[in-house]
Amino acid sequence: SIEGIGKSTFGASAFKPIIIQTEDGLDEIDAPKFAKSTSFDEVMANLRLLYTEAHDYKTVVIDTIDWLEPLIWHATCAIHAKDNIEDFGYGKGFTYALDQWVRLLKALDHLRNERGMAILLIGHSEIKRFDSPDVEPYDRYQVKLHKLASAKIIEWADLTIFANYQIFTEKTEVGFSKKVVRGTGGQSRLMYTQERPAFKAKSRYDIPAELPFVKGEAWNVLISAI
Repeated sequence: SIEGIGKSTFGASAFKPIIIQTEDGLDEIDAPKFAKSTSFDEVMANLRLLYTEAHDYKTVVIDTIDWLEPLIWHATCAIHAKDNIEDFGYGKGFTYALDQWVRLLKALDHLRNERGMAILLIGHSEIKRFDSPDVEPYDRYQVKLHKLASAKIIEWADLTIFANYQIFTEKTEVGFSKKVVRGTGGQSRLMYTQERPAFKAKSRYDIPAELPFVKGEAWNVLISAI
């Protein structure tokens, strides 16, 4: 989702959530949460606690995966005795980092399959150029992760949602036969469940392509649609 749209509130409104936080700024979020994780080992330790200990939580929320990624890079560098993820050369460090992403996803699978927990991974978006094979390159919103990690997570997930403000455009005459296109709206929020040229999204469920993303209500709207 884009910055400030209410992604953490969305996570907190899930069914009996517990938040694994990797970034600051969640003090005002009214939901159970672990202390901020400062290493990938701490993230995995929290997941092990949820797997082994008795509890009533039904949704594990990681907020956010793009702040988790540097922790994974640091863990990868420690395993391979490197100082920086770029030190591997030729992008190999990001390939090695996939091993840690797979560890994470397997742990989440155990929570889902054996503890009956829903999994919600929250992340920021960024605008990047998309090189399409059949049209000219264009900009689109993508998950703020390295492309290998992003592809792995999207492949794994049953549902990838992009949340954004609903924007309309209008043309205004400015004289000399020229028109200026301006954006309007920006108050209503939507979550998109199907891919469009402007963003990545997907769903393995037969649900509408657009759903209202109302603060405090978006989770129930989504579950009702599913």
